[in-house]
Parts: sequence; structure tokens; C-alpha cells
Amino acid sequence: MILLRLFFSFIQVGLFSVGGGYAAIPLIQEQIVNIHGLMTLEEFTDLITVAEMTPGPISINSATFVGMRLAGIWGVLICSIGCILPSFCICLILAYVYYKYRTVGGVQTVLSALRPAVVALIGSAGVSILMLGLFGHEGAAYTLDNLKWVELVIFVVCLFILRKYKPSAVAIILGSGVVGTLAYSIIGG
Repeated sequence: MILLRLFFSFIQVGLFSVGGGYAAIPLIQEQIVNIHGLMTLEEFTDLITVAEMTPGPISINSATFVGMRLAGIWGVLICSIGCILPSFCICLILAYVYYKYRTVGGVQTVLSALRPAVVALIGSAGVSILMLGLFGHEGAAYTLDNLKWVELVIFVVCLFILRKYKPSAVAIILGSGVVGTLAYSIIGG
């Protein structure tokens, strides 16, 4: 009975958590804590804390930890499948519709019109992250007084190394982490 209840709860979470994994957390809380009373708020908060620290999507991690806590390995499977199934079905339907109608001129026109918007969204996210990294918290004034010079130097050097020598991105990430840690250990801050 609990497995069925978990499955339908996580189907609803997977179906209605539009906006990313963090949008799923209040829905999981509503289903597991408020509606069904399967956990206390403190237990749920602890599980979400662990789910946030674990690599991977927060909604799947949350489903996995809730399932394990409430029903063991079967709970993990049921909650994870319930959380993934709606997105999987929607993607499957969209892929079918695309492959069936991809030769229709209107579909290609719509997709061509979406490409610049997608590039703009990705670029906007990249610029936002860069500005956050170089100037501090969101909404900080973009002045030379607020500029984090260590981050700027690391960014420029890493960009140069990536363009000139084309090493692994993982090596650049690890190297910049080491250099940043050493720089802040020496200069403080």
C-alpha cells in the first residue's frame, strides 16, 4: 500500500514540478509530510539536506532518499520511477511528434526561430554566472571596487589555456580550484 501511495505521489511531483529540481521540493514535502504524513518535517529537511549535497538532480536524489527511508530498495525504485516517468513520457511523445512532422515546413520554421532564443538563454546564464563570480553576490554594483581580481586573473588564464592548448575541461576546473585555493590561502579572504 505504501509503495502505491509513494508511486502516485512522485508521479504528481514529476508531472507538476515545472522549473527544475528545486521546484520539486515543496511538492515532495506536500505529498510526503503534509498529505500522507509519512515523515516529519525534521526528517524531510534532513533528507533534503543530504540530497542537495549528493551529486545529481535534486528531485531524483530527493525521491531516492525518501523512497529508501520509507520503503527500502523498493521505495527507491518506485519513487525514482514515479519521478522520472512523466518527463520520460512527455519527451517520448514530443520525439514522436517531431519525427512524424519534421519534414513539415512549419515545424522547421518554429525550430529555427527557437535556436537564437536558446543561444540567448544559455549566453545570459553564462554572463550571469560570470558576473556573479567576478563581482560577488547578485545585485552587486559592477564597479572596479567590487571586482574580484583573483577570479578575473584565473578566468582569463584558464580561457587562454583552453583556447591555446585545448586541455581537458576537468583539468582546467581542478587546476583553477587549486590555484584559487592557494591564492586565497596566501592573500587571505
